[in-house]
Amino acid sequence: MSSATASNTFFLHSCFLLFCLLSAPSCVSMFSGIETGDLEKRDDLFPQILRDEAVARLYELGKVSDASGYLERTFLSPASMRAINLIRKWMEDAGLRTWVDQMGNVHGRVDGANANAEALLIGSHMDTVVDAGMFDGSLGIVSAISALKAMHVNGKLQKLKRPVEVIAFSDEEGVRFQTTFLGSGAIAGILPGTTLEISDKREVMIKDFLKENSIDITEESLLKLKYDPKSVWGYVEVHIEQGPVLEQVGFPLGVVKGIAGQTRLKVTVRGSQGHAGTVPMSMRQDPMAAAAEQIVVLESLCKHPEEYLSYDGHCSDSTVKSLSTSLVCTVGEISTWPSASNVIPGQVTYTVDIRAIDDLGREAVIYDLSKQIYQICDKRSVSCIIEHKHDAGAVICDSDLSSQLKSAAYSALKKMEGDIQDEVPTLMSGAGHDAMAISHLTKVGMLFVRCRGGISHSPQEHVLDNDVWAASLATLSFLENLS
Repeated sequence: MSSATASNTFFLHSCFLLFCLLSAPSCVSMFSGIETGDLEKRDDLFPQILRDEAVARLYELGKVSDASGYLERTFLSPASMRAINLIRKWMEDAGLRTWVDQMGNVHGRVDGANANAEALLIGSHMDTVVDAGMFDGSLGIVSAISALKAMHVNGKLQKLKRPVEVIAFSDEEGVRFQTTFLGSGAIAGILPGTTLEISDKREVMIKDFLKENSIDITEESLLKLKYDPKSVWGYVEVHIEQGPVLEQVGFPLGVVKGIAGQTRLKVTVRGSQGHAGTVPMSMRQDPMAAAAEQIVVLESLCKHPEEYLSYDGHCSDSTVKSLSTSLVCTVGEISTWPSASNVIPGQVTYTVDIRAIDDLGREAVIYDLSKQIYQICDKRSVSCIIEHKHDAGAVICDSDLSSQLKSAAYSALKKMEGDIQDEVPTLMSGAGHDAMAISHLTKVGMLFVRCRGGISHSPQEHVLDNDVWAASLATLSFLENLS
């Protein structure tokens, strides 16, 4: 997921809990009465490949880290390079031909019965946040490889009606360079050439960092990484939910209806630095006080958008209603200069993360927030700069792909459970995913997998072994019925 905190994801998903409950009314926990031993005797369930080996691989990948004592695997770091080799080995074990592109994405492809047909892309990201869980991103990669290995074992791999390509994207979290979707964005062709000029905190540019890893990339070669839309049939991503809804309704799997749009801002407030003991309160130009007031305004605006947004003909009742159930706003990082206890700060910088299903509503929130930030700065005689660091529009998943994923999930769960009374839940995603970038290239569909407590971006992130099995089996069912 991309970079939402666990608490904000919890809030957003809770807003859709009622909707999901309607999709699964009995809330009976799936697999509560399963005799696992009986399931393991079913050859069509491939327990050794889709559960045992898949889980073992997730734990193995979870140990590939740049840090000692916790999981950290960022864009093309030494650990990332080790992960690339490991994933390629697994892809080749599944009968796929593999390569790594100039942005560090790992590809594994099988042509099937018709190499000239439009290809299905399936995958997720292999990078992590700092102090990460081991299922975010990795589950989507491993479940896809496992499903294709099962087809390889039963002789169905070359009978696929169209090419299937698994992609392990190099950078979705954006930890090092503070920009998301470097991997999937290159494939989708949405990265401008200037992306290579982006620098990290040590002022190392992406292009120079790639050269350090023996990758000589230019603006021209970056643009050539884009796939031809005519060569792609669609994209499917399996991902942990990163929220509590599936656990609440008692279902291992859920189909994603859409992904919230998101905006990241960087706000810099500059005032007059001074001695904490000698400057009277009435004479201060304190950027910290201004920033604090702005953050409280942000919280009020995002809790009660209907009380703040102007009705100028562009912000309709439906937009405000949508915001009331999906809007979340977060200040996740604050820094001060010179950051001393006895000094009035000269500068305060903070980040703002705004997410909503309705793009027009999100833009209205940004407009109103920006206006109020500048008003507060004027009132307090300090200066403000607002920078847009990231914008991604909301994505609605393709209805046909979603229907096929729903059928595949139902089929997998029925094989494992024997009888299912409820529908597979449908829910929205508040977290960003590679599917957002790939939606600029082709139609997308997503399958969510239950995670314990809805916790993600944390070592406490956990998916049950049987839920990994269900996800891999659903992926296999989807591939076997690929048109």
